[in-house]
Amino acid sequence: MSSISKTPALFALIASGTVLGIAGTDLVLPAVPSLPVALGGTVELAQLVLAAYAFGTLIGLLTFGELGARHDPRLLLMISLALFGLASLAAAAAPDIEWLILLRFAQGAFGSGPAVFAPGFIQGLYSKDKAPAAMGRLGSVESLAPALAPIAGAYLLQLGGWKLSFLLLALLSVLVGATTFALRAGLPRQEKLPHEHSSYLAILRNFEFLCYASSQALSLGALLVFVFGAPAVLTGPLGKGIEYFVALQVCGIAAFIVAANSSAWLAVRFGTGRVIRTGTAIMPVAFLAILAYALAGGTSLYVIIPLSIVMNLGFGIRGPIGFHRAITTARGDHSRGAAIVVAAILGIAALGTTAVAPYISIGLWPLALAGAVLSALALAALAPLRAAA
Repeated sequence: MSSISKTPALFALIASGTVLGIAGTDLVLPAVPSLPVALGGTVELAQLVLAAYAFGTLIGLLTFGELGARHDPRLLLMISLALFGLASLAAAAAPDIEWLILLRFAQGAFGSGPAVFAPGFIQGLYSKDKAPAAMGRLGSVESLAPALAPIAGAYLLQLGGWKLSFLLLALLSVLVGATTFALRAGLPRQEKLPHEHSSYLAILRNFEFLCYASSQALSLGALLVFVFGAPAVLTGPLGKGIEYFVALQVCGIAAFIVAANSSAWLAVRFGTGRVIRTGTAIMPVAFLAILAYALAGGTSLYVIIPLSIVMNLGFGIRGPIGFHRAITTARGDHSRGAAIVVAAILGIAALGTTAVAPYISIGLWPLALAGAVLSALALAALAPLRAAA
């Protein structure tokens, strides 16, 4: 089989690994409320099952980023998948909530490897002009996990209880890991880095990387803060059912997929920098429109959903090529560059969600305000690059 004919299979493999890490949260999410009954503990303690996975992911990103710059990412990817599968299997056998929390930390740490190595594999697998489009397709595939995994998780919970989600993650990790082993020769190697690019500090001294990376993290962080808080706002102060959040998510994800698959073409036609700035600028405009509508007392989803679609279109336009540009400015250090960007996204989303949480009961406007501030900062982060040009 030629390298060209192998490319779709290798892309599917790369995407499967990253989706598996994302599903580690979304597939388990519906089972969390039932954990205190099954394993003991309180509802508040059960929330740590989600927090532990997120914190483990953050640690894992930075660790795999460092290891990926020093060792063969193909081997590390297989190790990551194997350990993720073992942690998932152990989590299904957890005797109490405290053990489950500990194992969730390990699961998050081991499951973060594919997200770190994916950008480097994409860069090596595709030519320079085709890599941004491939990143767009990868983002489209990844965006389906938050929409579909909770539905699958709810079905598994009804079918056989909370353990089934962890057993499915273990099974999928075996399948993806075995496929990785079979196709490992087709995955690109990590190029040897110059000594001056051999640390996280060297990347953080790169001003261009900082601008693109911070803009990427702030713009996606703004979107995640809004999405994380939307269920509580819609079912709480707005008095809607959870099905309204599902409708909001489905419309937003559909808009993102359309825009993400157009971003590379737009970049070729209008220039990468201009498209990144335009997509970034759309987001605070959409957030400010939602803010104004919420402050005026508006609660209709017929208004909120279209504005959410605009917001997702903005990120879809700038997201794939913005992430690709950040990785390329890391000067070949794809593993560390990707680790920094994804870790920053998680950190901003976590801090933003924590800051907004005390005001969730007020209504929609605190979420819109947080999104507007973060996305405006994302646009400001790009300003020095334009001035330098």
